[in-house]
Amino acid sequence: MGGLSWNTLTENHEIWRILTSPWLHSGLFHLFINLGSLIFVGIYMEQQFGPFRIAVIYLLSGSVGTLFAVLFVRNIPSISSGAAFFGLIGAMLSALAKNWDLYTGKISALVIIFTIFTVNFLIGFLPFIDNFANIGGFISGFLLGFVLLFTPQLRQMPPSHKGKLFEDDRKRFTRLKEQFDRPVLRIICLTVFCGMLAGVLLAACWGVNLNRHCHWCRYVDCVPTKKWSCSDMTTSCEAMVSDAQLTLTCMANGKFRIFPYTNISQARTQDLCTLVCS
Repeated sequence: MGGLSWNTLTENHEIWRILTSPWLHSGLFHLFINLGSLIFVGIYMEQQFGPFRIAVIYLLSGSVGTLFAVLFVRNIPSISSGAAFFGLIGAMLSALAKNWDLYTGKISALVIIFTIFTVNFLIGFLPFIDNFANIGGFISGFLLGFVLLFTPQLRQMPPSHKGKLFEDDRKRFTRLKEQFDRPVLRIICLTVFCGMLAGVLLAACWGVNLNRHCHWCRYVDCVPTKKWSCSDMTTSCEAMVSDAQLTLTCMANGKFRIFPYTNISQARTQDLCTLVCS
């Protein structure tokens, strides 16, 4: 419902799905994992760098990640809500790399980042979750981290305590302050990000489908099992209306479902058909 798929974008020209896909989840399990990880990472990042810059990274990473996913989209419904969160993971990694000498416990911080990344990336192999959006969001967040996260708010943070994600050394803050502002690095990363944004935007507008040139790319996004397939879906349904009820029967597998409404749009009917066929 509102997710990405090749037919809806190219044949039905439902471009609005690029805006709705980043806000959707594939189920309660995905919702809880994504929000739990987001709270853990987001609170720390806002404490260090303020909510405005983190919000900019979050929104831009989600948008670019979704556009990146469009380049690999197939006729299988997919959502890209993880792209924005992966953007924060990428920004956290770039902040750690940029201020490497400021923090202690660097190895444990890298282990935490790697663990969070791995768990959420593995979840991306489940149906309807787009791992290409996660990859695009991570790259965007990593670049934007070098552009925006150049002044940690160390003096506004609470005193150090065990169990903190990163332990900062305030005694070295004055001596290392000049290392935070690196305009050359920021300009390079901003240029690369703008080039990436322009590239995926133009490719998405031209309808580029990289799956035609990369036959194994589908396995980055989906691992076939006995419970689901990674092949493109046929979403053709027969519709019957009676007594204010809509009955959709999938022509591919014979499954049917009854819905208690009839006055719906063609796009909504196609979404319901995809639901029945899956």
